[in-house]
Amino acid sequence: MTGSLRPVIDLPHGALPLPAFLPDATLGVVRAVDSADVEAAGIDALVMNTFHLMQQPGTSTIQALGGLHTMAGWRGPILTDSGGFQAYSLIREQPKLGSLTDNGIVVRPEGAERKFQLTPEKCVQLQMSYGADIVMCLDDCTHVDDPMDVQELSVRRTLAWAKRCRTEFDHLCAQKKTPDRRPLLFAVVQGGGSPALRTRCAEALLEIGFDGYGYGGWPLDAQGNLVHDMLALTRSLIPPAYPLHGLGIGHPVNIAAAAALGYQTFDSALPTRDARRGRLYTFAGAAPRPSPLAPDKSWFRFVYITDDKYIKDARPVEEGCDCLTCRRYSRGYLRHLYRANEAAFQRLATIHNLRFMARLMEHLRQSL
Repeated sequence: MTGSLRPVIDLPHGALPLPAFLPDATLGVVRAVDSADVEAAGIDALVMNTFHLMQQPGTSTIQALGGLHTMAGWRGPILTDSGGFQAYSLIREQPKLGSLTDNGIVVRPEGAERKFQLTPEKCVQLQMSYGADIVMCLDDCTHVDDPMDVQELSVRRTLAWAKRCRTEFDHLCAQKKTPDRRPLLFAVVQGGGSPALRTRCAEALLEIGFDGYGYGGWPLDAQGNLVHDMLALTRSLIPPAYPLHGLGIGHPVNIAAAAALGYQTFDSALPTRDARRGRLYTFAGAAPRPSPLAPDKSWFRFVYITDDKYIKDARPVEEGCDCLTCRRYSRGYLRHLYRANEAAFQRLATIHNLRFMARLMEHLRQSL
């Protein structure tokens, strides 16, 4: 990468090359694979989720097992999501399960024996006790199409919570309740589809001061298209010296487009979820041509491995891919495993999509 954008983020568990895709290891594991598989695929960092981890296996268990890195056998950096988006999604779908107030979020998931509360202070305390490399501030998430009064409330709460997160983070660092090398603290820019609110939120967060920032809120519009204008505006508001994280951006085409805008880290469950469902990723015979003007889809193709046309296909998923799956197995065999409902299919498909994402990041690092 060129200009004032940094080529790496220096973190307690190693330098993270940029741009980087961080698969969702929500409960301390990327589904269907283990940490050795993820590492072999060339993935440099993971995202784990505070809201889910505090429920299962629980904070005391995580601490007893030595923190997230030791528990999961993962040697690279870990970004812990605050859990605000997951709580928001749950409450949005089923309002009776919880509430958002100025003090934080209270949720009682269906079937849970007790309520779980996330305040800004508790959110930071949990993430730091887990040994995260990047700690995310609690924010009030919205959908891009939510009405203006909802977006205004979201920005007000997000800013108030960010101040409280910053205070608690500094307090814990001063008390030396962190490793010798402290984690980084990222705040989240909200504002929905309003340029004025995005600007107000970004400027206020910059005034408080954080190590990095994230694009908050749903990154797709009602038609499933990347909210390109809002992403571009937010990047323009955050000085290039600060890393900017695209929360929930996971489609390869969207990642390439956001990286061209200057976003540096991304997380999503999409590539691994697609893999488990038989939707595998390939380059369409050409390298990505990332442009800050609009997403380019010409270089990317899906292979729907469950299709009957692959029954006797002896080719690998992608010619030239160096992942374990493509080196050893054919499309026909993978389709057979899927149809036979063999667990090996989910592992091999996930390994391929993870390696694809790692190869995409390698290309973007060179081309940008």
